[in-house]
Amino acid sequence: MLDRDAAVAAAQAEIDKDRDWVIGLTSDMVKIPSVNPKFETRQGLNREADVQALLEPILKADGFSTEQWDALPGRPNLVGEWAGDEERSLILCGHIDVVPVGEMKNWSVDPFGGDITNGRLYGRGAVDMKGGVAACIAAAHAIRKVGIRLQGRLAIHTVVDEEAGGFGAMDAVARGKLAKAVLVAEPTWGDVLPVEGGLEWARVTIRGRNAHSALRYNEIYPQRHDKDRLEPGVNAIEIAARFIAAVRQYELDRTRARSHPLLPLGMNTINIGVMQGGTGLGENGLPTVMTNPAIIPDVAVLDLDMKFLPDENSADYRRDFETFVHHFAATDAWLRENPPTIQWELGGLYFPPMNTSPDHPLVRSLVANKARIGKKPEVKGFVAVCDAAHYAGAGVDGVIFGPSGDGFHGADEYVEIDSVVETAKVIAASVIDWCGVRYTRAG
Repeated sequence: MLDRDAAVAAAQAEIDKDRDWVIGLTSDMVKIPSVNPKFETRQGLNREADVQALLEPILKADGFSTEQWDALPGRPNLVGEWAGDEERSLILCGHIDVVPVGEMKNWSVDPFGGDITNGRLYGRGAVDMKGGVAACIAAAHAIRKVGIRLQGRLAIHTVVDEEAGGFGAMDAVARGKLAKAVLVAEPTWGDVLPVEGGLEWARVTIRGRNAHSALRYNEIYPQRHDKDRLEPGVNAIEIAARFIAAVRQYELDRTRARSHPLLPLGMNTINIGVMQGGTGLGENGLPTVMTNPAIIPDVAVLDLDMKFLPDENSADYRRDFETFVHHFAATDAWLRENPPTIQWELGGLYFPPMNTSPDHPLVRSLVANKARIGKKPEVKGFVAVCDAAHYAGAGVDGVIFGPSGDGFHGADEYVEIDSVVETAKVIAASVIDWCGVRYTRAG
C-alpha cells in the first residue's frame, strides 16, 4: 500500500487550492433547469439531458469511461468509471432532477441563476442535490489531477427521476451498475447516515353498494327483512372513515412496539395521503363519479405512504398489514363478504430499506475524515428515502453524506459553499480509504 496520508493530503490540498472549480460546477448545474417532467412540463424547464451533457466531458477529461442511456424516454442516466478491483469498488451517486420552483413571487433570487451571496449559492437544486453531485465529481477530479491511481473501481452515477421515485437509479441497478458500496451525496449537513427505512406506496380500495340517498334510512336504521324491502345501500366512504381510525390505531401499535436506534421514535408511520370516494370503479382504479352527493357511494380509494424500519423487510411488512386489513374486515358483515383490496407498489414505487452497520469501513472512514477537518459528525438514520435504497436493495452497502443548506423543495433554496468544498475533501479522503492507492505522485 502506498502512502495513504500523502495521497489524502495532496487531494484535499488540490480541492482547497482550486475551490472555485467545484463552486463553478455547482453553479453551472443550477443554471440548467432540470425539473422532473413528472411534476411540470414547460418549455426549457426539463433539461436533464443538458446537465448530463455538461458533466460527461468533465468525467472523460478525468479519465473516466462514460456511458449514457435513457432510463426514461428522453431522460438519460450517466455513468463514469475508472477500472479497478471489484472487491474495493465504490459508486458515488447523485440525482440531477429537481422539483418545480413553485410560485415565483416567493423567491427573492433567480431560481436558475446560480448566484452567490454571503457564502451561499442559490437556486433550485443547489442543495438537493447538485452541490452533492459537484462534490463527488470534484473529489474524483482532485484525485486524478494530483496523480493518484486507485486500486478499486470507482464509478460516478448521475441519475434522473429520484424526486419521483428513483426510477433512474432503479434502471441503473437493473442494468447491473453495482459495486461493493455506494455513497449518495444527498444533503446531510455533514452527518453520516448509514441507514434509512423502507417505503411502500399502497392503494386500499373499499367497495360498498350504491343507492339513492333518499333511501339512506333503509341502510342505517332498523328495517324489517321482508320480501318488499329494497336492497340497502352500503356507504363505502363511511366504511373508509372507520378504516382510517383503525389504521391510526394500527400505526400507534407498530410505532410503540418497533424502533431503530439510529432513527427517531415513531418514524415508521402510515400517511393516508389521498382519498377519493364516489360511485363506479373505473378502469383506472378510481371512482368515475365524485360530484353527486345524492348517490350513496360504492367505492372509496385510499393511497397510503407507509414507512418501515431499516431492519424490517418488505415481505413481512406487507404480510402484517394484510393481516390487519383481514381482521378489520372480519368485524363487519358486509366486509366479510366484500373485503378491501390492497395494491402494492402503487405507481411502481417502492424503496427497499438500507441498514448499513455504523461500524462499516466506509462509515468509519467518513466519520474520521469529517472529524479531521470540521465538526465531528453524528451517525444517524435518514428519515426520508433516497436512491441509496435502490442500491441497498441489490446488496450494495450504502451510506448518505453530503453538504449543508436550506430551502429544498421550497423557495430560495441554497447550498453553503464551504460545506460543498468540505464535502468534496471528505469524499476524496474516503474514496482513497475505501478504494486504496495503486500509484501516486503525491508525497
